[in-house]
Amino acid sequence: MIRKSNDFNRRILSLAAIQPCECTSPATLLTSLINVSRKICGYRSEFFGSNKRNAIKAISQIEILLMFFEEIQGRKAEDLSDSVVLILLELHFIFQKLLFLLEDCVLEGARLFMLMKSEFVANRFQVLIRSVALALEILPLDSIDLPIEVVEFVELAAKQTRKMKFQIDREDEEILNEVRSILAVFDCRVTPDNTQIKRFLDYIGIKTWSLCNKEVKFLESEIEIEWSAHEKLEFSFLSKLIGLMNYCRCILFDVIDYEAVPLVHRYGAEIIDCFNHDDFRCPISLDFMIDPVTVGTGQTYDRSSIQKWLRAGNSTCPKTGERLKNRELVPNLALRRIIRRCCSKHSIPYPESSKQKRNITRTIVAGSSTAEKIVWVLAKYLARLLETGTPNEKNRAAYEIKLLSKSSIFYRSYLVEVGLIPNLLKLLRSSDGLMQKNAIAAVLNLSKHSKSKRVIAENRGLEAIINVLTMGYTTEARQLSAYTLFYMASIEEYRKLIGQTPEALMGLMNLLKEDSDRSKKNAMVAIYGLLTHPENHRRVLSIGAVPLLVNLLETSDRETLIADSMEILATLAEKPEGAAAIMRCGALSLTMEFMSSCSSSAGREYSVCLLLALCIHGGCEVLQILAKSEAVISSLYIIIREGTARGRRKAGSLMRILHEHCEVVAASSDPIPVRLSNERSVQAW
Repeated sequence: MIRKSNDFNRRILSLAAIQPCECTSPATLLTSLINVSRKICGYRSEFFGSNKRNAIKAISQIEILLMFFEEIQGRKAEDLSDSVVLILLELHFIFQKLLFLLEDCVLEGARLFMLMKSEFVANRFQVLIRSVALALEILPLDSIDLPIEVVEFVELAAKQTRKMKFQIDREDEEILNEVRSILAVFDCRVTPDNTQIKRFLDYIGIKTWSLCNKEVKFLESEIEIEWSAHEKLEFSFLSKLIGLMNYCRCILFDVIDYEAVPLVHRYGAEIIDCFNHDDFRCPISLDFMIDPVTVGTGQTYDRSSIQKWLRAGNSTCPKTGERLKNRELVPNLALRRIIRRCCSKHSIPYPESSKQKRNITRTIVAGSSTAEKIVWVLAKYLARLLETGTPNEKNRAAYEIKLLSKSSIFYRSYLVEVGLIPNLLKLLRSSDGLMQKNAIAAVLNLSKHSKSKRVIAENRGLEAIINVLTMGYTTEARQLSAYTLFYMASIEEYRKLIGQTPEALMGLMNLLKEDSDRSKKNAMVAIYGLLTHPENHRRVLSIGAVPLLVNLLETSDRETLIADSMEILATLAEKPEGAAAIMRCGALSLTMEFMSSCSSSAGREYSVCLLLALCIHGGCEVLQILAKSEAVISSLYIIIREGTARGRRKAGSLMRILHEHCEVVAASSDPIPVRLSNERSVQAW
C-alpha cells in the first residue's frame, strides 16, 4: 500500500483528483467507488509518521459508507435516481482526494515533510470529511430501497462527519516543536543533543540509514520543483529540512544499509532490453528525446523539436500528417523515465534540458542561514572522522562526502574549506577496495570545485589518483579516477604534469581496452581533456591510442562511444602526424560510413571535423575518395542545412575544398595530383 517510488507523477499534497464524467454508468461508477473505498480502508494498518488519529477517523467513516456502496452495487440503473448518481459522482471525487492524502501521509521519504505540515494536513482532512458530510446530507436515501440497518449506518456516518473535528495531534505538535528547537540550536552554531534528534526520528519511523536517505532524496526532489517556481516561498524551509536530514544520516547511523534494488526495477532493466532504442528518438530531430511530449494525435516528440515545427507555421502532426486540433503538449513522464533508465544502463549520456541544467545553480547557496550552519557543523564532523576515526568510520565519512558533494556546489565548498581533502587523499592508497572506491568518488566530486584542484595537487593527489587508475582494486574505482583526471586537467599546469606521467597515459590506454562501455567512455573523456595541451598530442600518439580509437569505430555498437572516439581522432588529426597515423589505421572509410549513418548531430559534426582535417593533411588521396562519395556530399548538405553553427562552418569548409578539387580535375584532361599544403587558405574552425 505504501507508495515507495521516487518517481513522483503527482506533487505531494496536490490531491489532483479527476471529476468523473456525468455520463458514466451507475454500475461502473459504483465499482470504481468501491475500489477507491477499499484502498482507503486498506491504509488502516499502515504506519503514519504524523496525523494518525485524523487518518484513522477518516478511514472509519469510509468503512461505514463502503457497506452502503456494496449494498446498492447490484441495483439496476433505474433504481438509482439522477440525484443519487450525482451524489455518488461527488463522493468519488472527494474519495480520490482522500486517497491521495492518505498516500502522502504514509509515503516513505516524506515523513519529516508531512510532520512539518501537520496542521495543513489536519485542515485537509477536515475539509474533505466536511465535504463528505455535505454530500450525505442531501443524499435522498428514501429514494433507494435499503435495509433499515444500512440506512441507519449512513445516517450515523452523516451525523458523525458533521460533528468531527480534525486538528493537529498533541503528540505531533510536541515532536514538531522539538524539531523547531533543534533547528534553533543549529542557528546558534551549537551541536544539538543527539538524544533529542533520535526521539523525533523514532517518532516518525526513521530508524535506518536508508530510510533517512530516502527523506533526503524526497526533499531534494521537492526543492528542485520549488526552485523552478516564481516566488520560491518554501525554498528556505526545504533547505533547512535537507540540512537536518543530511546531518541525521551522517551522524546518527553507524551502519549504512544500502537500499536494495527493488524487484520491479530489476524486471524493468530486463524490459528495457526489449525496447528498440530508435523508438526513443524524436521523429523530427532523430536525437534521443530529452523532454518527450505528446501531441493531440498521440504521437510523441521532443519538446524543442515540435515547438520549432509549430513556430514555423505548421498545423499538422509531422509523422501522421493529421491536422492538430490544438497545440497542447502533454509531458510524457513515463517515457522520459524509461529513456533515462535506458541511457543509464547502456552508459549513454542523457543531456538535461536547459531548465534542468539551471537547477544546479540553486546549490551555490545554502538556501537559509540555518542550513548553512548545519552544513558547517556537519563538514567539521566529517573532517574529524577522516583524521581520527576508525577505518570503518573513515570509510563511512568518505561515502557521506561522496553523497554530499555530488549535486551541491555549496556542500562542496564547505567540505573543501574545512580542510578534509589531505586526509581523504590518504584513503586512495587503502588496501580496502570499498574504501578506495568511496574515497575516489568523493575526490572526483570535490575536484569539480575551483579551490580544490590546487589543494589536491599540493598534497600529492595527482600521484594518488594515477595510482588508483593503474592499480585500483575495482573497475569502478579506475573509472572514477579517469574522470577525476579530466577535471584536474582543466588547469593548464596539471594537464602538463599528467601528460608527463607515463603511468597516467598507460592507465588510460588500459582502461580504454576494457570491455565496459563506462571504462571506455571515462578513458576517452580524460584523454580529450589532456589533448588541450599541445605537447600531449605527441604523447597520446606515441602510446598507440589511435589504433584503439579506430578499432572502436569498427567494433562498437554504441553510437555515443563512436562519436567520442571520433571527437578525439578529429583533435589528433589537426596535426600532420596525427592525420597520418589515423590514415594508416584505415579510419577514412569508417568515418565516411559513420557520418552517413549517424543519427546524432554531435556525431555528424565530429565526423566532418575529422574528414576536414584529413583533407587538409592527407592531400589528393583523401580528396579523390571523398569527392566521389555521394553519401558524403549528401551528409554535408544536411549538416550545412540543419547542423550547429560550428558544424555548418566545418561542413562548408570541407565542401569548398572538394569543389575546388573537382574544378582542378575538370580543368585538366590529364589530372595532376593536387596537394593541399598546410598554408592553404581554408576557413576551418
